[in-house]
Parts: sequence; C-alpha cells; structure tokens
Amino acid sequence: MDIQKAMGIIEGILFISGEPVNIGEIAKVLGISNEQVMECVEQLQHYYDKPYHGLMVSKVGESLRLTTKPNIFPYIEAIFKPKIKSQLSKAALETLAIIMFKQPITRNEIEAIRGVNSEKAISTLQEKNLVFEMGRLDIPGRPILYGITEQCMDYFGLENIEDIVTDK
Repeated sequence: MDIQKAMGIIEGILFISGEPVNIGEIAKVLGISNEQVMECVEQLQHYYDKPYHGLMVSKVGESLRLTTKPNIFPYIEAIFKPKIKSQLSKAALETLAIIMFKQPITRNEIEAIRGVNSEKAISTLQEKNLVFEMGRLDIPGRPILYGITEQCMDYFGLENIEDIVTDK
C-alpha cells in the first residue's frame, strides 16, 4: 500500500476513534506490518510538528491516539471547562501514585503505605477506568492485585509504565 494513502487512513482511524487504537489492529486492517504503521506515524508526527497544527499523534503502550498539543490546553479548557471530567480527590491521586509505582500491589499494601483505608479510593479509580484487577496473589485469602490501565497512562501522557518507574 502507498505510504501516503496509509497515512491518510491511519489519520482518519485515529481521528474517528477518540480512543487509543492498537498498532497491530491498524496493521492488520491495512495489510501492512507494524513497522510500516510506525513509519507512517513518524511522518504524521513530523507533519503535525509544525506550530500551526494543534494536533499530534501520541503512542500509548502499544496503541496510537490523535490528541491535541499540550500548549493549546488552556484554550480548550476555557471553552469546554464545564464538560471536562471531574478531577481526582487527593486520596485517589495518592492511591493511584502508589499503584503506579508499586504495581502489582494489594489493597493491604496500599493501606500500609498510606496509613488509612483505601477501599473507596480504589473503587473510584476503577470506576474511572484508571486501575484494574491484575489477578490475585497466591497466598491465603488470595488478595486482589491492582495495576494501572492504558487509559491511566493516556491520562498522564505516558507511553509506557517505564516512563515513571525507573527501578522496581
């Protein structure tokens, strides 16, 4: 497939989606390799890199997303402020930070670090799809292990968890 045509299709897919789209899915639909998709994305990133464009292509884990550039956020906020999702409480942010740095982690481990009950904060984070149950620890009681979602990485502009966790 011609690279210019593939770029246009990828751009259209990302624009319509509004959510991150898996690179492998895009490659499969276009009948090209993941590497060719990333070549197209690099060219799109170069195209959008100019100051008169308000958009950019960002990588979130193994997915791609078309987003606005951070420097135009104040203008978007001024127009859409009432529509922007509510912010996280201090307790939820504290809990999320612990999960981000220590994942996989149990509720008891979170509470040992915070020193308070974290059930409501974890529930809020799950409702907002920022945290998910990764599995269960293989000890008596089989406590739930929590980790962050791709949506969480997107929320904080992270390509992968290694962007914040430097030493486990």
